[in-house]
Amino acid sequence: MPSLPRTTKELDNMTKEEKPPQSQRNDIKWRLQCKLMRSPMSEKLKPGESLLWSQSLETLLRSKSGKTTFQAFLKSEFSDENIEFWTTCEEFKKIKCNSRLNSRAKKIFERYVRAEAPKEINIDHKTRELIKQNVQTPTRYCFEEAQKIVFSLMEKDSYPRFLRSDFYRTLLESVS
Repeated sequence: MPSLPRTTKELDNMTKEEKPPQSQRNDIKWRLQCKLMRSPMSEKLKPGESLLWSQSLETLLRSKSGKTTFQAFLKSEFSDENIEFWTTCEEFKKIKCNSRLNSRAKKIFERYVRAEAPKEINIDHKTRELIKQNVQTPTRYCFEEAQKIVFSLMEKDSYPRFLRSDFYRTLLESVS
């Protein structure tokens, strides 16, 4: 498969022969890369902003564009459950109403924490059981231990892969 175009102009100027066959253009990384380059997000990025994302995972996640880009990368690798869980927990911590806290805690547990959940996160049995107990009488911090584990996994695995990826490198080149 030909290399991914680095800029929107490069994508637009590709001849029919240079573009990969339609079957390869359906490849998720190709589609995401093209979509990312044409998105208003890449136009809003300041040249230095995306470069700052390489400082730390915290810096990346503080940036709305950074978090969106990281999530798109993880989605392209079919491993977006950790960032989804982490983001959901951040939103969960902002809930003030107890009845909403209760129902949301149960939904989060069912979607991410319980064994065989649709978007099951990779946590140890002890933490899973602790959260199972915490969800019975939830607080805004009942997922804190799992969130720390997931953050650590992203920091040690997903984040370095993202920084080394063509996905990130192409984005850097397109905004410089």
